[in-house]
Amino acid sequence: MSDSSSENLANQSPPKKRKRINVRKPDVMAKVEAEVSNHYKSSVVEMLREHGGKITLNNTTIKLAQQFGFCYGVERAIDLAYASRKVFETNPIYLIGEIIHNQEVNRQLKEMDIVSLPWEQMDEQYDQLNENDVVIVPAFGAPTSFIEKIEQRGASIVDTTCGDVMKVWRRVRTYAKEGYTSIIHGKAGHEETRATASHALGTEKNGQYLIILTLDDTEFVCNYISGKISDEAFMEKFGENNVSPGFDPALHLKQVGVANQTTMLKSETEEIQQLITAAVIERDGNAVNCQVFDTICGATQERQDALFDMLKEPMDLLLVVGGYNSSNTAHLVEIGQEELPTFFIRDASCIESLEQIVHFDLEQKSEITSEYNNLLDQETHVFVGITAGASCPNNLIEDTILRVCELRGIAKSDILDK
Repeated sequence: MSDSSSENLANQSPPKKRKRINVRKPDVMAKVEAEVSNHYKSSVVEMLREHGGKITLNNTTIKLAQQFGFCYGVERAIDLAYASRKVFETNPIYLIGEIIHNQEVNRQLKEMDIVSLPWEQMDEQYDQLNENDVVIVPAFGAPTSFIEKIEQRGASIVDTTCGDVMKVWRRVRTYAKEGYTSIIHGKAGHEETRATASHALGTEKNGQYLIILTLDDTEFVCNYISGKISDEAFMEKFGENNVSPGFDPALHLKQVGVANQTTMLKSETEEIQQLITAAVIERDGNAVNCQVFDTICGATQERQDALFDMLKEPMDLLLVVGGYNSSNTAHLVEIGQEELPTFFIRDASCIESLEQIVHFDLEQKSEITSEYNNLLDQETHVFVGITAGASCPNNLIEDTILRVCELRGIAKSDILDK
């Protein structure tokens, strides 16, 4: 390369940052509402709602939890993604990872020529973005480094990040500003937790974080705070993936603030808050150096509480419908399987027959097939409970209801005539 060429490149200004785009225009959203309704609505689910979520036909009772399926944040994210394609009809549109954790919704977006970008690490595709491109930030949000790269490239941004997630970000940024390390209850590899960790560094990038998942992790942290565990053992336990760069437990666990991935099990997050607070009090004599804040999202709480209520009534089995990588759905499975046979299914096709159900096993972290014979005898009354995670559309719930009814000799018309 010649000196003059090098000088020309050096004098080129970086692409201008593009403003985030508001695609929620009345005329656009009217079209979006019709399209989304067409894709995901369910006459069967609406009928069940009108009957208090419970119907009995022949020897089969089906009950829906009072709260299930799409939450407001998910609906908003989907609406914005659909609206993006209508506003930017000819522009290349990209999405960081998945809009939500549901294969059906992400399939629909793919059919609209919305291209998924890597979410775990940025690659050369991010370097090739330009001012003609549109990038959708998913409901989970994205790490600050991703947003900075997209802005640097001059691409337009449609941000669908859930408001409850942004509430957590505000909290951890406050922790960083005040010198508190964020202890984040979440899954280190989850999109939301990765984004939250990036915000925990603070605006000056000098904040600190520690990610913990289980009560065993919490006990380990509490034992360290109480002086029972060495620095070396602590770092060996949590490694690089669960702590901020340059993390020093001796320094950075003096003042802590607890936050969480918004879709965690509420009761577990509350216990983690109590345990860490107690450990700080034991060490310091008071809780001044520990802050806690309830950042479980409202929809997650509502779906968990609704399932607890439903479990008060005896049922033969529980079907939990949703994406296998959906955290809030997995926690519904955890609640259910403590009480009765519970099957985590992605859609109705998993109910292969009256004898076999394909489902995701949380311990094995893989899909397995289980025998379930209680559905076989149509002369015996069967009570089936159904719920779904916050990212599951009603049409998949309807398909599940219809599949159970089909195998029990009940037609869709019989349900709608109820």
